[in-house]
Amino acid sequence: MRYFVAVAEELHFGRAAARLHMSQPPLSRAIKQLEAEAGAALFARSSGGVALTPVGAVLLDEARALLDQADLLRARVAAAAGLAGITVGILGNGTDPGITRLAAAFRRGHPGVDIRIRDTDLTDPTCGLRAGLVDVALTRAPFDETALTVRELRADPVGAVLRTDDPLARRDHLDLADLADRRWFQFPQGTDPIWQSYWNGGEPREGPVVRVVQECLQAVLWNSTVGLAPLGHGLPENLLPENLTVVPLADMAPSRVVSVWNAGDNNPLIRSFVEIATTAYRH
Repeated sequence: MRYFVAVAEELHFGRAAARLHMSQPPLSRAIKQLEAEAGAALFARSSGGVALTPVGAVLLDEARALLDQADLLRARVAAAAGLAGITVGILGNGTDPGITRLAAAFRRGHPGVDIRIRDTDLTDPTCGLRAGLVDVALTRAPFDETALTVRELRADPVGAVLRTDDPLARRDHLDLADLADRRWFQFPQGTDPIWQSYWNGGEPREGPVVRVVQECLQAVLWNSTVGLAPLGHGLPENLLPENLTVVPLADMAPSRVVSVWNAGDNNPLIRSFVEIATTAYRH
């Protein structure tokens, strides 16, 4: 199921394999085995990539729910067994140098701790924190902070993702007003409205619904939809497909990288994680 969800979200076997830290052939074999068990094709394959079939789209919603439940079960079992571990939710670019420094420093300080990582999509900026799926999240604000504790780690400027043949792509910078007549991407119904509003530049917008970064980028590539992306620290240069570029937005509030955890959670591992994260992102 995790393999299937990775391919379904990336819509590319190579990117999915990289995300799963595995080579592509065993991933392809696993998907073919899953299709054989399902008795139907889950992906339509072509020279241009892959797309979900109607059967695959149904399975994707069920697979996400199943994996969320599995993560919650594992966390509860680990807590009952008294195992030393922490589950970290990550939203965004896992290659951010801040994360790399944090991982190395936390490992040095806590060599016996089992660190579990949960990648999440753009529909939940708290990475499953409220549902008890993670202990602490590395994510981006703003979002509803009710009953949560938030520590800012870094603030990144934001740019508009555009096709390279877009007339605005030749500009040194843009204002939000320059994009007022464009279509912007939307998150699924039920997504935190504060989070949605930020990524729509503070205004009501219309446009295609997306769940993951790659879907945002493809919406720009295929439909000239306006996307936004944080700048600097290797972002978004290492994520952009060919024919897309980013132009800085002069009047867009910075995107804040934050660590967040449930208010009142006194787990010492969380406190240590946040302190180490604060130092790691300061460099």
